[in-house]
This record gives sequence, structure tokens and C-alpha cells, in this order.
Amino acid sequence: MIDIFTVLLPHALMGLAVWRLLHRDDLDEDPALPRQTIAWRRAHRADRRER
Repeated sequence: MIDIFTVLLPHALMGLAVWRLLHRDDLDEDPALPRQTIAWRRAHRADRRER
């Protein structure tokens, strides 16, 4: 019983961490990219909202 717990607990915590990281908004913006790319992305999002 304890062996299953010691295997499942770290995996469940890692899964939770990945889940939370994937839903962060700041993952969509890379400061190394030129600003034109980020501005295009914002315009594209606004365009999709109008539809």
C-alpha cells in the first residue's frame, strides 16, 4: 500500500504543476521575440473575439 502511495503522490503533484503551468497567460509571450509578433498576436485575438 505504501509503495503505491509513494509512486502516485509525486506523479499527481507533477501533473498538477504541469496543468497549472499550461493555463498561464504569460506563456504566450516571449520577451526575446520582436514586438511586432506580439502586437500581431493581440490583433489576431481581438479579431477572433469579434466573430
